[in-house]
Amino acid sequence: MLSRIAKIPLVSSHPEVYEPCDDSFALVDALLADRTNLLQHKPSICMEIGCGSGYVITSLAVMLGHEGFVPYYIATDINPHAIRVTRETMDAHGVYAELVNTDITSGLEKRLAGSVDVLVVNPPYVPTPEDEVGFEGITSAWAGGENGRSVIDKILPAADNLLSEKGWLYMVTLTANKPSEICLEMRKKGYASRIILQRSTEEESLHIIKFWRDSDSQLELNNLNYWSKLVGN
Repeated sequence: MLSRIAKIPLVSSHPEVYEPCDDSFALVDALLADRTNLLQHKPSICMEIGCGSGYVITSLAVMLGHEGFVPYYIATDINPHAIRVTRETMDAHGVYAELVNTDITSGLEKRLAGSVDVLVVNPPYVPTPEDEVGFEGITSAWAGGENGRSVIDKILPAADNLLSEKGWLYMVTLTANKPSEICLEMRKKGYASRIILQRSTEEESLHIIKFWRDSDSQLELNNLNYWSKLVGN
């Protein structure tokens, strides 16, 4: 039976790998809450950007299980230690993913363009000095630069490139990241969105946002651009 919070035992760790915390638990809870929709969605490819300990991608693979379809799982992380930890975590739970040591989706853009049906991301969202962004090791798991948006703003166009026509994106954000602005940016790309889970801790207020391609959003944007050009002329 699925618990409200998916708790899978971690079998591997490393001092330079981010261990599951409130943000990881919130993302998995959001996926669990949307599990019925995910099963009906029957994704062919599920992907995680920034797999860290492997908690989220493993939980996703376990919760979808064998329901008449078997998605192909792939996960990336810039930290090579995270790749090893994720591999051992997944092995312990009898699930598999292709693991790629890379920055966001570098090197995968052409191969996976328009083919990912479910994309999950717990990005580095903590506001930090810009010079901390992209550090090697565990700092890369949380350092998000100004407003915590430096890495998020790189992930959004990458997600747009990877997502299929029926693709869904689940992303963790912090209030300081200005989630409404993120939704607006994705709306400009033709996506609808909604917050599917909110959780406040002693240190932060988390929002899990789900994005999906929406023809009405794209039509509204096209009309807005058309009228803007007319007014401009």
